[in-house]
Amino acid sequence: MPMINLAQPLSLLIATILFVLMLWFAYESKKSVITGILLFIFIASLILHTVEFCLGDLTDMGLVVTMRSITFDLVFVFLSFISYLWIDDIEAKLKKKKVVSNSLDWFWGKV
Repeated sequence: MPMINLAQPLSLLIATILFVLMLWFAYESKKSVITGILLFIFIASLILHTVEFCLGDLTDMGLVVTMRSITFDLVFVFLSFISYLWIDDIEAKLKKKKVVSNSLDWFWGKV
C-alpha cells in the first residue's frame, strides 16, 4: 500500500484542503513559485506511486489502492499546473513583465 494513500477519503480531504490553502496563499502573495512547489510535490508523488505500482509486490487490494492514488495524483498535477499558469499570469501583470502569450488562452478559449 502507498505511504501517501489518496484513496482514503480523509487523506484526500486533507490533501484538498492543503492544496486550496496553498493556492489561496499563492494568490494573496502573488508568487507563482508556491504553486510551482505544489506541482513538483504532486509530480514526485505520482512518480513514487508509479514506481511502487511497477516494482512493488502488491496484493490485489494494494494494486487497486495504488491505482486510485495515481489517479488522484494526476488530477492534482492537472489542477496545480492550471493554478501555476493562473498565478504566474497574475504575477506577470503585477510586476509588469512582458509576456509572449497569455498562458491560459488555450484553456479558457475552449470553455
